[in-house]
Amino acid sequence: MAQKLNLALPPADDLFTTQEERDDAKLERVVDLPLGEVIGFPNHPFKVKMDLEMLDLVESVKQHGVLVPGIVRPKDDGYQIVAGHRRKMASELAGRGTMPVIVRNLTDDEATIIMVDSNLQRERILPSEKAFAYKMKLDAMKRQVGRHANNGVPVGHDLNGKRSREILAENSPDSNTQIQRHIRLTYLIPQLLDMVDNSVVRDKDLQQIAMRPAVELSYLAPEQQRMLLEEMAANECTPSHEQAIKMRSFSEEGRLSGDVIHSIMQEKKPNQVAQFKMPQERISKFFAPGTPAQKIEDTILKALEYYRQREYQRERNRNDAR
Repeated sequence: MAQKLNLALPPADDLFTTQEERDDAKLERVVDLPLGEVIGFPNHPFKVKMDLEMLDLVESVKQHGVLVPGIVRPKDDGYQIVAGHRRKMASELAGRGTMPVIVRNLTDDEATIIMVDSNLQRERILPSEKAFAYKMKLDAMKRQVGRHANNGVPVGHDLNGKRSREILAENSPDSNTQIQRHIRLTYLIPQLLDMVDNSVVRDKDLQQIAMRPAVELSYLAPEQQRMLLEEMAANECTPSHEQAIKMRSFSEEGRLSGDVIHSIMQEKKPNQVAQFKMPQERISKFFAPGTPAQKIEDTILKALEYYRQREYQRERNRNDAR
């Protein structure tokens, strides 16, 4: 039998370019891209907000430009940001038409891991941001397990028997347990997750839920979470850790209903202090629209103190007159 000849030709680039030119083309370099060609990362978990830090960044970009290039990857409809969403927004607000970036060829999972790692270095991160970021990175790492690395060894063997979450913790600011708790928050309905973020912001005007009860509530079905939300709105209260544990237990037993939630929320919390409540419509006429609740409370306390002093003085005057 005649032997088949292998007539496969090398790629055109290999025929018409030198090895030096091909090696040089693979080197990463900083390029200026028009902002209109730079698109966002899908389901980006980190919020780009107009806050004081953004205003400072905008002023810096106006004066010095973007000092640290972003990272993008080529896509059919432009270049997708992997790292640099805040820098892009600052460039837009500063009136710049381009942004310095490093163009890098990355798979979806590689891009996800770099996106999460670059943002986890920020000083202030909301629980919801960490929750979805850790989940995205962990899912990407799990998908990579079993794929072959550059040396031909399956990635799973490179983990040395460790679970993906343990590897994630080694390269993250949070422990394995903390990461697990944050990921549980992704099972909360948006309204409850916002209240967990409020606990970090520490605004007294916003309803808050601490991390520990929030993790327990994440095991409730979405419909049960909505029933709890209605109970919280009706009674202006949030569950303690112990109450959240009870609700989770009833839910796992298939016995958590609206009546049960109401009963649990009516239980007195440890160290609970009785509060005096007054309908807002009875006091709103004394304050300008939009007055913060804390200012209203402070003003009422000052008025009561003035009233107490005045009554004390009146009583003294009556005693002196006798």
